[in-house]
Amino acid sequence: MNRPIRLVGLVMSLMVFALLANLTYFVVGREPALAADPANQRAVQADFDRQRGQILAASTVIAETAPAAAGGAFSRQRVYPNGPLYAPVTGYYSYVYGSRGLEHSFDKELAGTAADQWWQRLADTLAGRTPVGATVQTTIDPVLQQLAAEKLGDAKGAVVVLDPSTGAVRALVSSPSYDPNKLASHDFAAVEAAWSDLLADPGKPLSNRAARETYPPGSTAKLVVAAAALAAGYSPDSLIDTPATVQLPNSSSVLPNASACGNSQQTLANALRLSCNTSFALLGNQLGAEALRNQAEKFGFNRTHLDAIGDAASVYLARPDDKGDITPVEPDQAQLMMSSIGQWEIAASPLQMALVAAAIANDGVLMEPYLVSEIRAPNLNVLYSHEPQPSQAMEPADAQALQEMMLGVVASGTGTRAQLAGTAVGGKTGTAEWQPGQPPYAWFTAYAHDPDVVVAVFIESAGGEASDTAAGQLTGPIVRDLIAATR
Repeated sequence: MNRPIRLVGLVMSLMVFALLANLTYFVVGREPALAADPANQRAVQADFDRQRGQILAASTVIAETAPAAAGGAFSRQRVYPNGPLYAPVTGYYSYVYGSRGLEHSFDKELAGTAADQWWQRLADTLAGRTPVGATVQTTIDPVLQQLAAEKLGDAKGAVVVLDPSTGAVRALVSSPSYDPNKLASHDFAAVEAAWSDLLADPGKPLSNRAARETYPPGSTAKLVVAAAALAAGYSPDSLIDTPATVQLPNSSSVLPNASACGNSQQTLANALRLSCNTSFALLGNQLGAEALRNQAEKFGFNRTHLDAIGDAASVYLARPDDKGDITPVEPDQAQLMMSSIGQWEIAASPLQMALVAAAIANDGVLMEPYLVSEIRAPNLNVLYSHEPQPSQAMEPADAQALQEMMLGVVASGTGTRAQLAGTAVGGKTGTAEWQPGQPPYAWFTAYAHDPDVVVAVFIESAGGEASDTAAGQLTGPIVRDLIAATR
């Protein structure tokens, strides 16, 4: 009699154990995937109605959650004060189109659902409080962000301002921008209409030109060649052949100088000051592709940096494949010469060109850029704090020599419009031809000390003249005014 009872008890125990194991599997193993499944509308609706945390620039709120209008499907509304100004940083949080930028990268922290926030969720539940997400503190300076946007005006382009000693991104502006409030609306028909308008806009306002788009950097890339030359034993006084034109090998094309570089030789410093194409084409060809690529990668090319907003990798003598992996390309002599003046298989974001100047200004140490300094829970516990990530891009003596060369560019070269009374500014201008018949791109990347600051400016149209002087005239005042604002 006892044996059948024990058998029934064993079977029932096994069934209970199987039930508990299955329940545990669904709660622990499958819950995250089910919650993240776009088809799970209950989870999507619950997430959209959460009290998401704020995103801050200094003490300025740039994204927050506010009570929604009565009678709607949701009790809360995501709001972006001065939305277009900070859209390249915050991104958007939309029921219809998902999320982008910091809203995407720190979604769980902002929603309060990250693994390390479960104590806070438990405490809120026991206390009967509405759960609140964490606060994301950015490195953005609202004054510099506003000024950069004002200086760009209606131009298509971007501005990046960095602290070279820490890597903190102090301004990141893309123009034209968009209003994330229109995508966060509870009026889904209006959201879809706004999205269609953004996609149809020829200005491509959804494109983050500061970090997520790459362009030929033109003569600003001569900084890479100059750095490689210094590493190879050249000095600022080394003489470089500087003919008026160079016949590109195995090509019918002739490379001229866009400035008065003469028809003999120039020192390395003078070639940079005048931005002599033939000097750098011949120098890059002599140094070789491997030396140039290695130096570029020390400056941060061929990899990403700001995962917080999903930046694009800038490439130097390399190209991304279909999977996004970056593979080196081996140029012939003509291609290597063109690469040495910032054309051919070179494409950079304004963020990347800011990093080049930042490493030079910081005596050869590249500080990995960052956009979020810390994340705090509602009880002010620190959930995340940035840790500096330095790497050696140049030897200190070489970096200091290149600093002096960049000072010459602004003092009496192509970048004189960036001169600032009482402050020594070093920089490099650039123009880049990208399509026949179209105005060239205009670039300027610059640094100043005391206080330490780096500014990179990119404008999609340098007007009719394809010269570094024209680019400097267009972008130099923006550089000057932003550096002045940091003093």
